[in-house]
Amino acid sequence: MSKQVFIHAGAHRTGTSSFQMCLDLNRDALRAAGVDPAYPGRDGIPGGRLRLKLPGPGTGEQARDAMAARAAEVLQGHSPEPNRALLLSEENIPGRMFHFYKGQIYPAAEARLKLLDKALKANGCDKVARLVLVLRRYDALFASAYRKRAEDNPVAPFREIAPRMVAMDRGWPALIRAIKTIIAPQEFIVLEYGQRGESRDVLRRLLPQVSVGWQEPERVMNLSATDAALEALQARYHSGETLGRNAWQEVVASHRDNPENTGFASFTEKEIRVLTERYDAHLDKIAKIRGITFIR
Repeated sequence: MSKQVFIHAGAHRTGTSSFQMCLDLNRDALRAAGVDPAYPGRDGIPGGRLRLKLPGPGTGEQARDAMAARAAEVLQGHSPEPNRALLLSEENIPGRMFHFYKGQIYPAAEARLKLLDKALKANGCDKVARLVLVLRRYDALFASAYRKRAEDNPVAPFREIAPRMVAMDRGWPALIRAIKTIIAPQEFIVLEYGQRGESRDVLRRLLPQVSVGWQEPERVMNLSATDAALEALQARYHSGETLGRNAWQEVVASHRDNPENTGFASFTEKEIRVLTERYDAHLDKIAKIRGITFIR
């Protein structure tokens, strides 16, 4: 009997941390239903223990083999019993956000998906039962990703990076085809961000067979800092300071009441038009991909 696996694959900046908080809030109900949740704790989510390392663009074959064995062990540790289902939520499955700044959209997605597929099969999962991927407009995705990285890293000015983002090498259709081909979930739900709803709505889409009144987290996770906070943080980082998580979060909190838009991460009107037209065209392409459920 094949082990059942359900995957929430992000994407980035689409409420993934809030969804993982929802999993943490409902973990007892999930386990009672025979589902073992696995998710990281990047944003201070209490039960987040997932440490799933997947290859980057330059990872060699020998390193990938060792990584696949380790990934299989990690997944086994989160759901060791073959008769229980695994619910995996990890926004980094397709790749990391920092590639956006080079105009690259998940350049290692295919290698990462192949390794994940290998690790799942090693744990008795012949076919992923259901996979949910949430999409977001490119301009909003890129600006939000830039803002997120600026919270705890020095970053180049947005105007230096924006042209590379606008000249992006590929987009959502390529990622969806890669997931469809490599992971080949029995049901593949692609959800446009505007149709996401609450985190518990995403959970219902992922586990429609479980009749539970899922709880919704009271606090919203992973909200971006204001422009004033990010400018203050960047001034300190570029002066050579290194701030721990608690320290930079204090800076974010101290500027929360100053919502003025200073243009810290703003595309020009022309750039927004280009990215919006591309996104709309890509949504039309996605709508023609067979074998997925596209909710637009």
